[in-house]
Amino acid sequence: MDDIQREALAIFRETGALLEGHFILRSGLHSGHFFQCARVCEQMAQVERLTAMLAPKLGEFTFSTVLAPAMGGLVIGQEIARQTRSRYLFAEKQDDRLVLRRGFTLAAGERVLIAEDVVTRGGRVRECIDIVRAAGAVPVAVAMLVDRSAGVARFDIPAISLLQLSFPTYEADKLPPELATLPAQKPGS
Repeated sequence: MDDIQREALAIFRETGALLEGHFILRSGLHSGHFFQCARVCEQMAQVERLTAMLAPKLGEFTFSTVLAPAMGGLVIGQEIARQTRSRYLFAEKQDDRLVLRRGFTLAAGERVLIAEDVVTRGGRVRECIDIVRAAGAVPVAVAMLVDRSAGVARFDIPAISLLQLSFPTYEADKLPPELATLPAQKPGS
C-alpha cells in the first residue's frame, strides 16, 4: 500500500466510513466490513482531498461529462466534475433500473467518465455504461474511491480506483461462525 492509499484509508477510518461488524451488501453478499461512504461525504474537505488524490490517475482520459449512479456516487461524481471542470449528471432508479431523468441527456459521441464510491460487483457501473452507450455517447473509464473486489469486478472500459481492497464476502448460507453470531445490518449505500 502506498502513501496515498494509506492516507485514503485513514480518512475512511477517521470519518467512520469504514465499519466492522456483520453487513449485508447491496449485492446481497455478507461481509465483516462495510464502506459507508456517506459518512466521509459529510466532510467536504475530505471529499475534496480524496478526489484530489484520485484525479491524477484520470489524467490519461479525455472526457467532458461525469455520470454517477445515485445515491452512492453522487457526491464523489460531483466533486470529480468540479475538479475537472466537467459537466455532471446522475442516473437514478426507476422501475428498479438506473435511468437518466430530470431532462438529462447525452449527445452522440460525448465522452463520459462513470464515477462511483464503492464497487463490489459493479452492477450499477455496468448500468451506467449501458446508459451512456444507448445514448450514442462514449464511456471512457470508471473512477471509484474503493474497489472492494480488488480488481475482480471487470468492465470493458478502464477502471481506476483510489483504494483496491478485498474484504471477504460470503453467500448468506456460507457465513463463517464468527460472522453468523453477529446480527446482520443493512446500512444502505
